[in-house]
Amino acid sequence: MNKQNWKSIILFFLLALLLAACSGGETATEGETAPEADTTQDEPVAAVEEEAETAVAEEPVTISFWHAYNEVEAALLDETLIPQFEAANPNVKVESVNIPYDQFRRKLLTAIAGGTAPDLIRADIIWVPEFADMGALVALDELMPDFADYQEAVFPGPLATNYLNGHYYGFPLDTNTRVLVYNKDMFAAAGIENPPATMDDFMTACEQIKALGEDKYCFADGGTYAWAVNPWIWSFGGDVTDSEATVATGYLDSGETQAAYEFVKNLVDEGYMHPGILGDGVDAWGGFGNDEIAMILEGPWFTPFFSGSFPDKEYGFALMPAGPGGSVSVVGGEDIIMFKQSQNQEAAADFMRFMLSEETQLALVEVGQMPVIKSALDTDVIQNHEYFGIFLQQLETAKARTPHPQWTKIEETYTNAGGALLLGEMSFADAFGEAAANIDALLPLEEQ
Repeated sequence: MNKQNWKSIILFFLLALLLAACSGGETATEGETAPEADTTQDEPVAAVEEEAETAVAEEPVTISFWHAYNEVEAALLDETLIPQFEAANPNVKVESVNIPYDQFRRKLLTAIAGGTAPDLIRADIIWVPEFADMGALVALDELMPDFADYQEAVFPGPLATNYLNGHYYGFPLDTNTRVLVYNKDMFAAAGIENPPATMDDFMTACEQIKALGEDKYCFADGGTYAWAVNPWIWSFGGDVTDSEATVATGYLDSGETQAAYEFVKNLVDEGYMHPGILGDGVDAWGGFGNDEIAMILEGPWFTPFFSGSFPDKEYGFALMPAGPGGSVSVVGGEDIIMFKQSQNQEAAADFMRFMLSEETQLALVEVGQMPVIKSALDTDVIQNHEYFGIFLQQLETAKARTPHPQWTKIEETYTNAGGALLLGEMSFADAFGEAAANIDALLPLEEQ
């Protein structure tokens, strides 16, 4: 190729580049409105994206709530409470699943193993540490920024049933406790004016009741299991373990616990306690109704059931007699807990908040559920209730049985020790020294 041809080719490319540059400049100049045009093109996209995000945010979610409420309680939940929650939270639907209690735990374990656990359940309080130890539950004190507000709002005893290894895995949903129920006819016959307020008063009343006849008993209970003996242990200042449930030695075998058991043993030895506590069983309600037993410890279910059999019986309620540790009874009830498999934990937490609201808690009173919030004490509903007031007053000091996944074995261990003591088969030191050591071995938890 000669020089002339090269020059022609170079000139051609220079002209092409120049035209391209001019063309680009003109587009830029004319395109001062182009950014606006680009925005105009992008606006529908942005709007669609925003609408899509809103649609996702507003898309309803469904949370499942398993429970074993009875027919009347379930009707209130399904027909009143859940519709109220859904009206206030239109993007959340609650699936209420009623499961018979005797099938509940088995179905729940199957669901957990299959990765289909519900979002929430109403749990028997003894289940909570078991499922928490499995690593199946959400620690609410980590999930909920307002956890401390609810921690303060509920009674401490029921709340303690949700505690394990430094965290809270649920809230109390409904609760109960035991208070002293006394037979007014037997008290009048024995010349006793007021129910016993202290342990000394209790023993004095027992002496007076026994004077009515050998077939008259001051007190009755069904055995030496925790529900029966823990109120005595705590009221005398004793305990089963330390507050973190890490050791029993020094607590279950302490002098305070010994004083409680010796008090109960004295009731047995003096004939003040019905002998059914030794293992034969006792029809405490029948004996109470037939003026054979003067006092029992019972829960809020007592009145509706007992009154059906003894509609004319005069009786009253009083707090657990106070000992060196105060007036302390035992907590029962159910908790509401959340599973880690839940895909809608914030919505589930909102339903928890709703179930703990004063309005909801007082609505549940109408179907026989005792509220778990302290503010309920001052409401007209409770102030005017036939008998809930004394139970809620007792709940201010009531305690939970040791929340631990090995609870069943723990309880069995000291139930047997108590039986051996009352039957005279072992001394307190031998029975409870051995029991405490055996429970110590059950307490260590694996790190999560």
